[in-house]
Amino acid sequence: MIRFPKSYTPRWIVFLIDLFICAVSISSAFLLRFNFEIPPEYYNSLNFIIPYVLFFRSITFLIFKTYAGIIRYSGAKDTERIFIVAVSGSVVFVIINAINYFFINGTFIIPFSIVIIDFLLTVFLMASFRLATKIVYQELYNPSKEKTDVIIYGAGQFGVITKRTLDRDAETKHKVLAFLDITNSNIGKTLEGVTIYHADYLENLLDKNTVEKLIIAKEDIGPVEKQNVIEKCLQYDISVLSVPDINTWINGELSFNQIKEIKIEDLLERPPIVLDINKIKKIILNKSVLVTGAAGSIGSEIVRQLINFNPKKIILFDQAESPLYDMELDLQEKFNFYNFEIVIGNIADEYRVKKLFEEYKPSFVYHAAAYKHVPMMEKNPTEALRTNILGSKIIADISNEFKVEQFVMVSTDKAVNPTNVMGASKRIAEIYIQALNQVSKTNFITTRFGNVLGSNGSVILRFKKQIDKGGPVTVTHPEVTRYFMTIPEACQLVLEAGAISNGGEIFIFDMGKSVKIIDLAKKMIKLSGLNIGKDIQIKYTGLRPGEKLYEELLNDLENTLPTHHSKIMIAKFRNYNFEQVQKTFEELIKLQKDHNNFEVVRKMKEIVPEFKSQNSVYEELDIEFQNHDN
Repeated sequence: MIRFPKSYTPRWIVFLIDLFICAVSISSAFLLRFNFEIPPEYYNSLNFIIPYVLFFRSITFLIFKTYAGIIRYSGAKDTERIFIVAVSGSVVFVIINAINYFFINGTFIIPFSIVIIDFLLTVFLMASFRLATKIVYQELYNPSKEKTDVIIYGAGQFGVITKRTLDRDAETKHKVLAFLDITNSNIGKTLEGVTIYHADYLENLLDKNTVEKLIIAKEDIGPVEKQNVIEKCLQYDISVLSVPDINTWINGELSFNQIKEIKIEDLLERPPIVLDINKIKKIILNKSVLVTGAAGSIGSEIVRQLINFNPKKIILFDQAESPLYDMELDLQEKFNFYNFEIVIGNIADEYRVKKLFEEYKPSFVYHAAAYKHVPMMEKNPTEALRTNILGSKIIADISNEFKVEQFVMVSTDKAVNPTNVMGASKRIAEIYIQALNQVSKTNFITTRFGNVLGSNGSVILRFKKQIDKGGPVTVTHPEVTRYFMTIPEACQLVLEAGAISNGGEIFIFDMGKSVKIIDLAKKMIKLSGLNIGKDIQIKYTGLRPGEKLYEELLNDLENTLPTHHSKIMIAKFRNYNFEQVQKTFEELIKLQKDHNNFEVVRKMKEIVPEFKSQNSVYEELDIEFQNHDN
């Protein structure tokens, strides 16, 4: 097969071709005007008229640079430019005609009827040349028979741009089969030669055609609408891609490489949270804010969201050096924000924490630093004690000493009826925060939510790594379920809870419906374009130490009160005597130095009677407590 060279046609050749087209246009205009029998007086004048037309056309070509476009990628903008150039040249001919008639010899150089015909032919032939070149090039390098069918969901501006992107990129090997839309007025019409169908017709299209991909190219698509489309495609093993936000396009143009595969997060997405921006800004504006665990997934997102409320300074406190450095660059380069300080240290280092408060005097503290991996803490209870309990106590005590206005602790649903050391350590920290609030002028608040999508150690990240390696994807149990929330959503609710708090509350967040982890794994495999059992296997590994099948947001002795925000509730809880709690904490913390895991866990169970170990070596302590009670 003969193929065109892939290098671009030199501009001077395009310029000469355009001039040749203009010569053909003016000659054809005379032929058409005089029914192919040009009178002698006009025929003889063509020797002057053709160079005259080409001279002025060449000037307009140079001014508007019609020759500069890449012919094989011509589009609407190029046609628009051709129209403007042709109009400009024809206007020049009209003006010169008028000058010649009224001021020189009373004749027209080119009859007006021929000027009009020439204009129409010039636009038509120049646009047709570009379109024909584009079609021939695409067919030679990307034949239709070799293309696979794709469906574009969205018949608006994004949908049109997406189709043109596929047409322009000769390497994509995709042909648009149909547009889908939910706007009834568009149904049945064609867009760029492709029929628009109602979104409900998707399954019929998938049944009747071999579709490889569906691209979501709709700017204002809601989470429910998006989930319905994705779910239908997954049933047919169709890959789903999405056009990114227009702000991320390179130089304002979309390329095929920017159209990315849908993530599992899109299937768990919920309608966006509406925050009371003014109330949050009122308390944060021009205040110094300390964020512990600022290099972690939750802490770093809290920092990013705090930027929007114009704090005086944000102190980023963490012991992870490299992630803190990444945060520093991110804040400066991406957000152009410089009112922050990076402080490396451990929350369990009382001297370091006190020096930090002395130097920066924060008015607000968001305490997100914690160990959170259940199996890791099950093996290292002393470290859970040191960081999650002692570290939280030190931060809280010093916040109280320096009269911090508000202290917000980020907790977890695993603190409810804990079955593992990590959850118990967070519940014990909650108890101290609650008790301290009763004797302090600082407002101490606890926020409690479930698993966060994409956070460090998230099951989502683990599944992604396993899929990338070819499997197997490991699930602990076929019935295990979890609540999920996106990182931005969780952090927005943390800020909102802080803004509406009076102190002492435990805020719990509406996590939506719990999700079966096995269903999550299956959907992630399908979204990757792989077949379960054929391309990748799912393997059950059994519950890990301390892991339970179902998470809870409230313990048995608690119920909830509503707030002004539909996604935030206040847990009613039993009160604790601060002096008694303080004494108990001292006894627990003393056990740290001996590193006796069983003694540490035994004391935790005394403090949190509902802490019942599951699938753990510490279950024998529950039997011991039970025998003692009997």
